[in-house]
Amino acid sequence: MQEHSFHLHNNHNLLVTIEERVSASLGRRWQVATITDKVDEASHPAALLSDGVDTVFVKINQGALAWDQLQTEVAGLHLLSAQAGVLTPQVIATLPIDNGALVIMESVAAEPWHPAGWRACGRALAQIHSVKEEHFGLATHGYWGSLYQDNRPLNSWPEFFWGRRVEPRLRAASDSGNLPSQYVTAIERFAPRLADLCGPPVQPSLLHGDAHQNNIINTAAGPVFIDPAVYYGHPEMDLAFVDFFAPVGAELYEGYAELSPLDPGFEQRRGLWLLPAWLAMVQLDGPQHVDALAGALALAGGQ
Repeated sequence: MQEHSFHLHNNHNLLVTIEERVSASLGRRWQVATITDKVDEASHPAALLSDGVDTVFVKINQGALAWDQLQTEVAGLHLLSAQAGVLTPQVIATLPIDNGALVIMESVAAEPWHPAGWRACGRALAQIHSVKEEHFGLATHGYWGSLYQDNRPLNSWPEFFWGRRVEPRLRAASDSGNLPSQYVTAIERFAPRLADLCGPPVQPSLLHGDAHQNNIINTAAGPVFIDPAVYYGHPEMDLAFVDFFAPVGAELYEGYAELSPLDPGFEQRRGLWLLPAWLAMVQLDGPQHVDALAGALALAGGQ
């Protein structure tokens, strides 16, 4: 067996358990022949395990919340596939481990992005957003990356966006010491204006919730969605976030508009929708993200 820094090769009992779970899923004996470290491509320790024929993806979450985080992720994947009919990886098993938990999923063969792929991605996002609910939020809490996410339902999108998304992130960023006080004041001024700034009223739509392009895999069968943070919200939240870390093809928005045309003013509102994400980046990664936060604030009309 090839050795890599994922460290599973040092845990014989865990490897045996993984082999048993994958064997049961495949209906044949499956034994690990190679472990390919994917830590550099994921936010958690991760690897591809293969017997030379079939490959699975294994990801580890660490810490006291790891089991809850993975169970929430798996529930989100099921919601996306069952309710919206989009592609998600098959989950083979989740397992508790020392100081954490792991999930075993089918391996997804990624292809380079191309115009047709971006268009299909846009259409798939519109398909997700076509699933509606009565209230904004979700019956269960969630996680945005490692951060707890309060999904308690509300009837008003402006109230939900402020109370469940902006205000908790603003408080955490301020408490971290990474956010200058003038930005706290500037963002707080948004609260009484949100009814106007949020644009036309929308019905609560199912969201991926963390739909940057690294969480959408282009495949021969179509876009595959991973690592969701699902809830029912404003569909523009996903659209504002798709290019957060890297550009996406214009065809994504074109494909989306084929099924669900964008309301006027989206480009300005996307600055508003990105405030929780940039506040989280300031909290977790430091004040180097304050300039980007200021840019989103200015786009949203806050400075």
